[in-house]
Amino acid sequence: MATKTKKKRQAGKRPPPPAAGGRTKPPFYRQRAVLALAAVAVAAAVAGVAAIATQRGGGGGATLSAGLPNTPDYHSLLVNPTNPRKLVLGTHNGLYVSTDGGRHWRFDALSGNDAMNLARPGGQTIWLAGHEVFKKSSDGGVTWSDVRPAGLPSLDIHGFAVDARNPRTLYAAVAGEGLYRSRDGGRSFALASNQVGGNVMALALLPDGRILAGDMRQGVLESSDGGASWKQTLRVQLMGLAVNPSDPKRLLAAGAGIALSTDGGRSWRSVLDLADGVGPVAWSQSNPKLAYAVGFNRTLYRSADGGESWQPVAGS
Repeated sequence: MATKTKKKRQAGKRPPPPAAGGRTKPPFYRQRAVLALAAVAVAAAVAGVAAIATQRGGGGGATLSAGLPNTPDYHSLLVNPTNPRKLVLGTHNGLYVSTDGGRHWRFDALSGNDAMNLARPGGQTIWLAGHEVFKKSSDGGVTWSDVRPAGLPSLDIHGFAVDARNPRTLYAAVAGEGLYRSRDGGRSFALASNQVGGNVMALALLPDGRILAGDMRQGVLESSDGGASWKQTLRVQLMGLAVNPSDPKRLLAAGAGIALSTDGGRSWRSVLDLADGVGPVAWSQSNPKLAYAVGFNRTLYRSADGGESWQPVAGS
């Protein structure tokens, strides 16, 4: 993933065997030594696409490319809440958009910004957090403003999530530090956990209040008390977590492939094994059976059956 992906790239050891307690390690994690290094292998060249502007979206005259853009590190993915064919891809060098379900992409905005996280809790509000960048858009990504909250030790935010029950509650996993929480819409943050967060690359919040954190060393961790205590639910390395908007028990976890849980993360099974690994995953809000996943082999994958099966999206 990003420049901060340097940490990911260093954390490329084979995950240990499943922890005691019967948690099954999905097959797609068995033969993989390095998840984050996959991004390096496929992102060998910087895209030759001109940036439209640093603080403006639109990108009306940008070059259209077939297939995923050839740009360093695929970090984050958003599906438009009303149009499931409109996607936003966060990369090491800014945002790309597709209006045809991922077949073609063009550069859109924020050149040079490491968009490791994208979150759209509702309406026109979009949050972007990454390596030394924290921004908010109130108009669906047309314009962006910097967020400079009190209480964060740095803006090196590797994991980020918004509480769907209360969009004023935000969580930020700061590299090397811990997990921080805001209760005032991002104006200020306070430490929620110094045990979890420093190595977290993915965060997901469930409607029942549980927090899921993808830790590069400890695996998938779960907290049901706001971050005060944690338990390990799966010993894996992963790059993405996504909660189905209409069925919160249906979760996706992405790493050396894709795992699906239908019981809220208590058990997982492999649904796609991919040698190069998988980065960001995202569900469609308007069509909750539809999901997308970004492969580090520079291929976008699509599921139309709630994450049970996956097919590549061909650009032409």
